[in-house]
Amino acid sequence: MRLSSMADYAVVTMCAAARHCGFSRVSAAGLAEETGVPLPTVQKLVSALTRAGLLRAMRGAGGGIQLARPAAAISLADIVEAIEGPIALTACVETGKHDCALEGSCGVRPHWGVVNRAMRSALEDVKLSQLARLPEGVAA
Repeated sequence: MRLSSMADYAVVTMCAAARHCGFSRVSAAGLAEETGVPLPTVQKLVSALTRAGLLRAMRGAGGGIQLARPAAAISLADIVEAIEGPIALTACVETGKHDCALEGSCGVRPHWGVVNRAMRSALEDVKLSQLARLPEGVAA
């Protein structure tokens, strides 16, 4: 499994937002500058992450972006799903997706749900608070 660039950028953006948590709100421009992710991409990510309930964006004087809940309550799975949709290694397990030539005779299809739940569980165990911690010797 490989994350899309947008999901990767969402994780980077959320980590930067988490490092500001409890101190101040940050602007999309500030996040773009801090992360190196282009501003239009950060703006698009902020919209998606806000819709998913992971960020809170306030307009006007004193506005900015902040986490919608504590970093320890946001998982890597939450971030990935906000950008990619439900975590599934194959499309055949998604409702309404029936475009596989082997669908009628596939003996593995009934088991993909177990694999997908295991994958999601592993990503659920990784919290934003862990990801946002800078390794020793790395400056913010």
